[in-house]
Amino acid sequence: MNKKIIIGTRGSKLALNYAKVAKYKIVQNNDLDTENIVIKEINTQGDQFQDKRLSDIGGKGLFSSNIEKELQNKKIDIAVHALKDLPARETDGLIIDTFLQRNDPREILITTDKKKLKELKSNAIIGTSSFRREFQIKNIRSDLDCKLIRGNVDTRIKKLKDGLYDAIILSYAGIQSLEMNNEVSEIFSVEKFIPSAGQGVICLQCRENDDEILSILEKVNHKETYQRANAERNVLKILEGDCETAVGAHAKIYGNEISLETELFSLDGSQRFYEKKVAPIENAKELGTEVGKILKFKSNNSYKR
Repeated sequence: MNKKIIIGTRGSKLALNYAKVAKYKIVQNNDLDTENIVIKEINTQGDQFQDKRLSDIGGKGLFSSNIEKELQNKKIDIAVHALKDLPARETDGLIIDTFLQRNDPREILITTDKKKLKELKSNAIIGTSSFRREFQIKNIRSDLDCKLIRGNVDTRIKKLKDGLYDAIILSYAGIQSLEMNNEVSEIFSVEKFIPSAGQGVICLQCRENDDEILSILEKVNHKETYQRANAERNVLKILEGDCETAVGAHAKIYGNEISLETELFSLDGSQRFYEKKVAPIENAKELGTEVGKILKFKSNNSYKR
């Protein structure tokens, strides 16, 4: 390409790390010069309003809408997103079809004294911005209190150390990317805490008619992550999942098969609907759709009783 390629991203330290990884992969897999790829920081509404739940101020789209507008207006060529922060439905004219190799999807607990979840005192305050994590915690220990926490990783850890919380729950991928593993008190298995759909996945978005960029991105697409991400995302599409939908979805690949483990909580967290299914790997998307429909049926039938 003769022109510069502009990559758009949020301006947090973690988002910039992800953009740098994307840039490296693009350069590595294409005959491109690193100087011709520029990273542009874009301020998002999700970063501006950090004292309320995303579901109260517009949902997950607050992290992506400003970046997508820059893409639609041809001010950037590629957008880098953490897949779990994106709404389930894609924006018209844009396409998300490229996924970098998945980072660790697990959840972690951070406490100031390295206590594990089972060791926390009764009524300890856990910081989380996710209904899913809140209900998962309550499912294990109903005596703990969950309190809203927003902000980037550094901000959340500072609030913990300032004594505003007894513990916080974060994604392991972010902690690893920021090289803050020494802060981790406990790592939860994906079976104990089923992650958010797409957790640990960096995705790359472009205009659906930009053939030149599409051909570049095709060379960095990680096939296994692509299949896992699509299975998980299709569950959300059926459930029309956003911030208020407390749903976990995690796919694994074993040889020629893909398994999908999911859970959905009722709006108040009092009911949990679980489903796990296996399918041939080529049917990853269909598996997500099928499991999403089963969860929807279970929850709808429960409310009718």
